[in-house]
Amino acid sequence: MTARTFTLGEIATELGAELRGDPDQVVTGLATLQAATADQLSFLANPGYARYLENTGAGAVLVTPAMADKAPTNVLVLDDPYLGYARVSHWFDESQTAVPGVHSTAVVDSSVTLPDSVSIGPYAIIEAGSVIGERVVIGAHCVIGAHCRIGDDSLLRPRVTLAHRVVMGKRCHILSGAVIGSDGFGFAIHKGQWNRIAQLGGVVLGDDVEVGANTAIDRGALDDTVLGDGVKIDNLVQIAHNVQVGDHTAIAGKVGVAGSTRIGRHCMIGGAAGVSGHLNITDGVQVTGMTMVTGDINEPGVYSSGTGAMNNRDWRKSAARFRQLDAMARRLKELEKKIEG
Repeated sequence: MTARTFTLGEIATELGAELRGDPDQVVTGLATLQAATADQLSFLANPGYARYLENTGAGAVLVTPAMADKAPTNVLVLDDPYLGYARVSHWFDESQTAVPGVHSTAVVDSSVTLPDSVSIGPYAIIEAGSVIGERVVIGAHCVIGAHCRIGDDSLLRPRVTLAHRVVMGKRCHILSGAVIGSDGFGFAIHKGQWNRIAQLGGVVLGDDVEVGANTAIDRGALDDTVLGDGVKIDNLVQIAHNVQVGDHTAIAGKVGVAGSTRIGRHCMIGGAAGVSGHLNITDGVQVTGMTMVTGDINEPGVYSSGTGAMNNRDWRKSAARFRQLDAMARRLKELEKKIEG
């Protein structure tokens, strides 16, 4: 693969950044402040890394106006250096570009009409009645169930499974091992035995949705499971049946969301958090990692539960005291009554 190079002048123009330095300086890649060399571009977005700026070997750094004078090298000044880095990162992405065409080992039902612009990888399967948009890339060993719809410019990495009647918007990105439209966990108990409930709904993903590796999104029992536009789901996440996730919400790895919960727009749910079923979470809520949400959240803000790591001896003492809290609370009430009396 031929290495891509850009001048700082070209980068500044594309990003709308103020360049303080040599516009002819050539950049061949990206690196951290600590590791960058004279032909690489770095960035400073997290103040915690500011201590590395003064001694960086980078040929140029993306910085905010407040940090521009502290860099010993060329700078590209932006209000949001991290966004600038995100945009530039795609210019150096070495992922293989898909070539339009259908691999000879792919199995495509005769009812499916494929645009000439699509790329279908080895051993992929597309079942009857599915509709595939322009420039869609379906990786090796993917399975597209019956009557699915995949929007233009979407990318399915190898080994993605879409069960029947999954609808995806435009520019979706589904990582390897994800299963979308699996049966929801629905059973009716009778005389001590569990009886399966048929999951008759589907899954609908909006535009620009990303689903991480080995994530499962269950189909609805009756209504659809729905993820709005711009939703980002990390690896190893479980989204249960009939869940609705609002536009531009992000959910980090190992989160579990139980059935029929509604999560609002522009929320962030931290890693390994758990969300109980049949809840409503309003817009603009941030749930920190390892939090267990057991009730509705009706006000925007940051919500947490659980405890952070501590010395084991201190934790054991705190755990013992936690078990004593109920008795301590009763004693406190008794003391308050005596004082008030």
